[in-house]
Amino acid sequence: MTTTTSRLLELLSLLQTGREWPGAELAERLEITHRTVRRDVDRLRAMGYRIRATMGPEGGYRLDAGSELPPLLFDDDQALALAVALQAAALTGAGIEEAAVRALATVRQVLPSRLRHRLDALSFTAVRDRADDTTGDAVTPDVLVALSRATRAREVLRFDYASHRTDEDAPAGTPRKVEPHHVVTSRGRWYLVAWDLDRDAWRIFRADRISPRAHTGPRFAPREIPGGDVAEFVAARFKGSEQANRWPCNGTVIVDRPAGDIRPFAGDGVVHALDHDRCLLEAGAWSWIGLAASLNRFDAAIEVVDPPELTQAFAELATRNAATAAG
Repeated sequence: MTTTTSRLLELLSLLQTGREWPGAELAERLEITHRTVRRDVDRLRAMGYRIRATMGPEGGYRLDAGSELPPLLFDDDQALALAVALQAAALTGAGIEEAAVRALATVRQVLPSRLRHRLDALSFTAVRDRADDTTGDAVTPDVLVALSRATRAREVLRFDYASHRTDEDAPAGTPRKVEPHHVVTSRGRWYLVAWDLDRDAWRIFRADRISPRAHTGPRFAPREIPGGDVAEFVAARFKGSEQANRWPCNGTVIVDRPAGDIRPFAGDGVVHALDHDRCLLEAGAWSWIGLAASLNRFDAAIEVVDPPELTQAFAELATRNAATAAG
C-alpha cells in the first residue's frame, strides 16, 4: 500500500507528461478508485497545481501551467536557473541527456508564463572539451536571456564589453556592435559567438564581460559560421586555430612509459601501445615550444618521430632550461 504522499507524487509525474489522462486510466495505473483519483487531484490543486478536468466518456485530467509557481521552494531566479542547468545537462554528453530533457519538460510545464517566455528565449550550444574544467565568472540570467533573444530574433546587438585588463588605464567597457549568432557554454564559462560589424570579423565574447544596451538594432540575414558547426568553430578558436578544430602544432613521439600510464593524462592526444613499456603519442599544442614542454610532464625519455620542428623545439627548450638552471 503506497502512502498518500508517494501516490500524489506518482500522480503528478503522470500528469506532467503533458497528455490528458482519463480518470479510469489513472485509477488503473495507480491501483486506486476513481473517487481517490478525484480526491488526489483536489489535493494537488490545493497545493497550487492547475489541473483541468473535462467531463464525458472521453474526459480526463490535464496539468496546465499556473499563474504562480507551485510550492517547490524555488523563487523565480532559482526556477530559471534550474531550467538553464537542465538545458545545459541535456547537451553535455554525460549520459543523462534523456533524463535532463524529460526533467526540463516537467519544469517547463509548471512554470508561470513570465518564466516560460524567458526560458524559451534562452538557447545555447554546449561545447565539450576534454581539458580540465575551469570556473568562470558569474553571468546573470538577464544577460543570457538578452543575448539569446537577440540571437533568435536575428537583431543587431549593441553592448559594452569590459576589458580583461585590470589596470587603471583600461576602459570600463568598449562599445561593440555585432550580429549575434550563438550563445555557447564551455568549460564553466558562457560566450557569445558573433560577427563584429566594426571589425568585420568573427569574434567570441565572454558573456560575463558583456553589458547589453537597452535596445537592439535592425534585423540581419545570418552569415554561415566558418565550417558550418559552431561547436567545432569555438573549439578550434580555443586551440588557437583559425581553421579546422585541431591544434596548430601537431607531433608524434615515442614515450618510454606504458600506454596505460600515459592515456589518462594525454588530454585530446591519441595513444598507441608499442609494447609493455613504450607507447606512441600523437598530440598537439598552440606552439612547438608549448608542445615540447607539455610532453615533459610524463617524466620519461621521449623520441621524436615527426616533425623536425618538434625536435628543434626540444633543443630550444633545453637551452632555455639550462640558462634558468645556471641562474
